[in-house]
Amino acid sequence: MNALTVTGLEVTLLGRRVLADVDLTVPAGSWVTVVGPNGAGKSTLLRAIAGAVDYTGGIGFDGGSLDQLRSRERARTVAFVPQAPTRPDGMSVLDYVLLGRTPYVPYFGVESPRDIAVAEELLETLELRELAERPVTSLSGGEFQRAVLARALAQQAPLLLLDEPTSALDLGHAQHVLELVDHLRVDRGLTVISALHDLTTAGQFAERLVLLVDGAVVAEGEVEAVLTEELISRHYDASVRVVHDPHGGVVVVPVRERAVRRPGVSSGA
Repeated sequence: MNALTVTGLEVTLLGRRVLADVDLTVPAGSWVTVVGPNGAGKSTLLRAIAGAVDYTGGIGFDGGSLDQLRSRERARTVAFVPQAPTRPDGMSVLDYVLLGRTPYVPYFGVESPRDIAVAEELLETLELRELAERPVTSLSGGEFQRAVLARALAQQAPLLLLDEPTSALDLGHAQHVLELVDHLRVDRGLTVISALHDLTTAGQFAERLVLLVDGAVVAEGEVEAVLTEELISRHYDASVRVVHDPHGGVVVVPVRERAVRRPGVSSGA
């Protein structure tokens, strides 16, 4: 069963067409990653699904239409982790995570014990408990990225969108966050769509890939069918070697086109 269906999606920003007639299907409970060179429209695609930019075309989820949902209903359905979230001055980590409960809080109301329990559980899960009272402006890049993820998960939405979720993380924290997302996806039945620039990371964690170039889908399918040397060479203008990992997924290795002579190293005898 397909959880998400995108049909004829087009987005125009500042007079430039950023997405052109994009069709996309995402199976329920799967992890699909959108890849592509800079400026391909990856972030815009996620923002359109989240309802953060105007678009034409249709976006359906779980048999219904996201286009018809009001903002609070859409926030209960789609959680979005943007690439560069802002850090509100003077706000604690706990209060920041509680922002994710806004779609459940009555107008002019306050958070319920249930809302607070959800936030505290996520602080524990993402190893943020000891930072709960710290202002978000004092967090490191990795700590804040985990707080952003906790805020999104607090929405308890079945569709999770991640725009470059590891851009501010070192290797260890990046792996931890992605493994956590995958665990939560399986445990809670989430459908995950991410945008990643690192092809090896995409090839290790995603079940399916979508290759976006100049706002159009040029390839879609299983990792091995999209991350090919021919497609990467054509659309990234890069020389690479694609290595199939015996444990699953693929690894994309840059290949130097020519040897570079290092200063002070003689090529003669």
